Amino acid sequence: MTTIRSEAELAVARAIASRTEALFKASGALKEGHFLLKSGKHSERYLEKFLVLQDPAATSELCGFWASAHRGPDGTPLVDVVAGPTTGGVVLAFETARQLGVRSIFAEEVKDADGTARREFRRGFTIAPGERVLLVDDILTTGGSLLAMLPAVEAFGGEIVTCAVLADRSGGLASLTSPKSGRSYPLRQLWQLQLPTYEPGVDTCPACRAGVPLYAPGSTGASGA
Repeated sequence: MTTIRSEAELAVARAIASRTEALFKASGALKEGHFLLKSGKHSERYLEKFLVLQDPAATSELCGFWASAHRGPDGTPLVDVVAGPTTGGVVLAFETARQLGVRSIFAEEVKDADGTARREFRRGFTIAPGERVLLVDDILTTGGSLLAMLPAVEAFGGEIVTCAVLADRSGGLASLTSPKSGRSYPLRQLWQLQLPTYEPGVDTCPACRAGVPLYAPGSTGASGA
């Protein structure tokens, strides 16, 4: 379902997008090179969100945009719990929940015996049936992390209010439909940009074709030819 926004709402969204972009650029988070993404695809540009999230003031400001959007006119939170996927989502969920005065939980990636990856709430985290959930994450490329979160929330009977990301690098092409229920959920981003991705190989990826060394950012930091 398409949401029609007023000119005032669009102006606010543009201001938030501009500020989010400024915070990313000021931190040096927008990188150029040849990167291996979590999806397995390659990109010539990469957003290293932890260069932003290492700054408590910047993180608090970004999460404040989400918190403000999920308060009623009287300041009452419109959600009961904020949830995110490991790892960046842990920081974002905590700070957003802190500002709203609600609980913060996170879901970890686990693999079944056949190697299938999914998200699961562990460590005693639960969601009561009917509780309103705000899902948050850092960077959306294909939406894989948030898609894996949807069945985990649905399994508890939680009601997903919004799925929110700092930056949508798909250019608005990604959508979130639960692989379990088939239900589609609203996706909101602070900043939208289009960073093309490519299948690996000299026939499909310009950086591969040019022989630019491949770098795997994130927790491994591994690089290769």
